[in-house]
Amino acid sequence: MRIDVVSLFPEWIGQLEQFGVVGRGLRASTLELASWNPRDCADNANRRVDDRPYGGGPGMVMQAEPLARTIERVRAARADTHAPVIMLSPQGERFDQRWAERLAAGPGFVLVCGRYEGVDQRFVDRHVDIALSVGDVVLSGGELPAMMIVDAVARLVDGVLGDARSAQQDSFVEGRLDHPHYTRPAQALGEDVPTVLMSGDHARIERWRLKQALGSTWLYRPDLLAELDLSADQSRLLAEFVAEQTAPPK
Repeated sequence: MRIDVVSLFPEWIGQLEQFGVVGRGLRASTLELASWNPRDCADNANRRVDDRPYGGGPGMVMQAEPLARTIERVRAARADTHAPVIMLSPQGERFDQRWAERLAAGPGFVLVCGRYEGVDQRFVDRHVDIALSVGDVVLSGGELPAMMIVDAVARLVDGVLGDARSAQQDSFVEGRLDHPHYTRPAQALGEDVPTVLMSGDHARIERWRLKQALGSTWLYRPDLLAELDLSADQSRLLAEFVAEQTAPPK
C-alpha cells in the first residue's frame, strides 16, 4: 500500500517512519509513505503558498494552484493514478474504524493537510474526493489527523502487525469496545488477575472477554451498543454484566 501526504511540514510526517507499526511496515516494504511539500510547487522566490482571504477576515488561506500542482506530481509518481485524494477538514465525514477498514482494503490514498484558516475552495472542488474529520475539535493543521489515519490504516495492512489477530481484536472492529487486558505478574497494585484468565479453559476465557467487551461498551459507549444487533447469547452476557454492576454490595 502506498500513502502520500501533502503537508507544509513533511519532516513531521516523516517521523512516522521511525516508530511503531508504520515504521515496521515501511521497513518490511508492506507500506510506502511519501511526503510532498506544496512550497516546492510555489511560483515565487519566497515559496509562499498562502494569501489573505477575499472578503476580508483574519488569517491566511492556502492557495489553490500550488496544491493542484502538488497533486499532479503525486499522480505522476503513483502507479494507481486514481487513488482518492482525502482532505483533513472539520467539515468532513467522521473518520472511524469503518473508514480505516475501507481505506486499508484499497491500494492507497493521498492525504492533504490544510493549514491557516483553510484551503481555497477551488482546489477542494477540483481535486478533493473525500473530506474526513477526526473529531469536533479545531487543530492548527491536518498533520496530526493525517498521522492518526496513517497509523489506523497501516495496522490493518497484511504483514504490518506481528500478529494479525491483534487488529482483529481491537476496539471498534466488531462495533464495540475491547475487553480488559492483563499481563504478568499475577498480582499487581494489590489486585489479582481474574481467575478465569488463568484457567486454561479457552472457551470460558473467550466468553468472559466477550462479556467484558459488551459491558465496557455499555458503560462507556452506549451509542455504539445501540447500533449493534446482539445475538441471544450476547444479550444474555450483557444482562449478566449489567446485573453484576447494579447488584448491591455484599
